[in-house]
Amino acid sequence: MALPAVFFAVFFGYPVVAITARGLGEGRALEVLTAPGTRQVLWFTLWQAAASTALTLVLALPAAYALARFAFPGRNLLRALITVPFVMPTVVVGSAFLALLGRGGLLEQLWGVRLDTSVWAILLAHVFFNFSVVVRTVGGLWAQLDPGQEEAARMLGAGPFAAWRRVTLPALAPALAAAALMVFLFTFTSFGVIQVLGGPRFATLEVEIYRQTAQLLDLPAAAVLTLVQFGAVAAVLALHAWTVRRRETALRLVDPERTARRPRGAGQWALLGGVLLTVAVLLVLPLGVLVERSLSGPDGYGLAHYRALFASDGTFLVAPWEAVHNSLRYGAVATLIALVVGGAAAAALTTDAGRLVRGFDALLMLPLGTSAVTVGFGFLITLDAPPLDLRSSWILVPLAQALVGVPFVIRIMLPVLRAVDDRLRQAAAVLGASPARVWREIDLPLARRALLPAAGFAFAVSLGEFGATVFLARPDAPTLPVAVARLLGRAGESAYGQAMALSTVLMAVCLLTLLALERIRPLRAGGF
Repeated sequence: MALPAVFFAVFFGYPVVAITARGLGEGRALEVLTAPGTRQVLWFTLWQAAASTALTLVLALPAAYALARFAFPGRNLLRALITVPFVMPTVVVGSAFLALLGRGGLLEQLWGVRLDTSVWAILLAHVFFNFSVVVRTVGGLWAQLDPGQEEAARMLGAGPFAAWRRVTLPALAPALAAAALMVFLFTFTSFGVIQVLGGPRFATLEVEIYRQTAQLLDLPAAAVLTLVQFGAVAAVLALHAWTVRRRETALRLVDPERTARRPRGAGQWALLGGVLLTVAVLLVLPLGVLVERSLSGPDGYGLAHYRALFASDGTFLVAPWEAVHNSLRYGAVATLIALVVGGAAAAALTTDAGRLVRGFDALLMLPLGTSAVTVGFGFLITLDAPPLDLRSSWILVPLAQALVGVPFVIRIMLPVLRAVDDRLRQAAAVLGASPARVWREIDLPLARRALLPAAGFAFAVSLGEFGATVFLARPDAPTLPVAVARLLGRAGESAYGQAMALSTVLMAVCLLTLLALERIRPLRAGGF
């Protein structure tokens, strides 16, 4: 626990506590908490997060099953494509959904209906972003479950649904809870989607914190709202820890390649077809809008917006294309930090140490439920003096990105590590293996199966992180999301086209990276 504890204490606890303490100095907590606007914002934040989580689970679980159990051409491409929306900047995705659901959009052209500035637009955008969280987290464990156990239940007389409910669902419960937790936290702290699609009618706590901080310069009110957000997140994490601990059990895990087979029968082919249609409508169509707009210019379709990325017109200190190199460099370092810190935390959390471990697990998830505005400002006001004078250092950006990546590494690796039968470790110890060798021979072969998905998610999160990075990235070294936001903030069709082109580049970089990870197969246990 030492490494992740120190990392979170220095780079999360210290900055957040420092900036919150500054804001609470005026004693306005009661005034802010009792304001009618605060109650309205909190209620909308809670129910839209719950609705978004439920809708994402309903739509994404069939895709998790299909990718875990079915072998079909293009499976790796589909798995990588599903992950791409998660890294897209929210402002860009909001613009794409406006093109689909807003004035003059595809929906209005086909059926004369508009959904912009509505709750449905917000919910659909949240599903777009978080679809891959459920598919990756649940599907990663689902693919390693031995299908023979469910088949044995069928032979004993259980129907298909009864066998799934009694055998598979309990085994998936920790992964389901982890996926639901991550989706809820991301939608609970939603910012860009609400700003672009919600209009003035809707505001989450994150949006209100930003408004109080950046627009009204009311740091005390923002600090109180940050504590309210902390309290709500802590309650959700405590509920998650209590429910998951009651359902954890050792599982028999197998090679994922052994569980996948071609769909059989009309029902399975219909399920796969439904999954492909869902992905096409919810994920591919908005991404297609980005590509179409990046190619569309006043003189027709072409590469003019892409060529403009290589030149600096004075708005940027460097050409916008430099953001690609910066994002890759920052993302690689952030992924390495997240794997080291998150891997150590996941290993520590597999021990049965009672309340200490449960409390540690909850603390490690707090960055997902914390305002990125608070974290970004906290970095600037605290990490500016020796021995942590990092304000002018490039490492500050990867550190902020890793804070968000670590919880994903933990949530993906932890269900796999906790599913290892402890009797295997005990048998190895009885035969004379040291603790280090037990980890190397028993845990590591299974952990390697989850390591690549964890690395892919950490890298994807780093590429798309915007909230804290926008405060920390230097003007001469912007990341892709920061560069896109700057271009969207400029007037003119050319700047908008360049923003769409740079977003398409971000999408392509993420897709190629994830495809490369899909082709790398972890070593099997027999190879050690």
